[in-house]
Amino acid sequence: MKLANARHILVDSEAQCQDLKERIIAGEDFAELAKTYSNCPSDQDGGALGEFGPGMMVPEFDRVVFSAPINEVQGPVQTQFGYHLLEVTNRTE
Repeated sequence: MKLANARHILVDSEAQCQDLKERIIAGEDFAELAKTYSNCPSDQDGGALGEFGPGMMVPEFDRVVFSAPINEVQGPVQTQFGYHLLEVTNRTE
């Protein structure tokens, strides 16, 4: 069974999401930005979501998590909850 570990930052606007992505690319720490800006309770864990399988997250999230390169920030990804930056930290096939 496929399993993945990922972390994310959830915000209300695409513009804020893009701004945070640019800050991460410029060298700021993903986990610290998650703690400061994310609207998800996972913010306290630096955005870490733990291990999960396909179908356990919303479809837009799953598509990215189970196809994106490891350790590369993806997004903005829009879901019913807002806009996400995603980073897959581990995946098993």
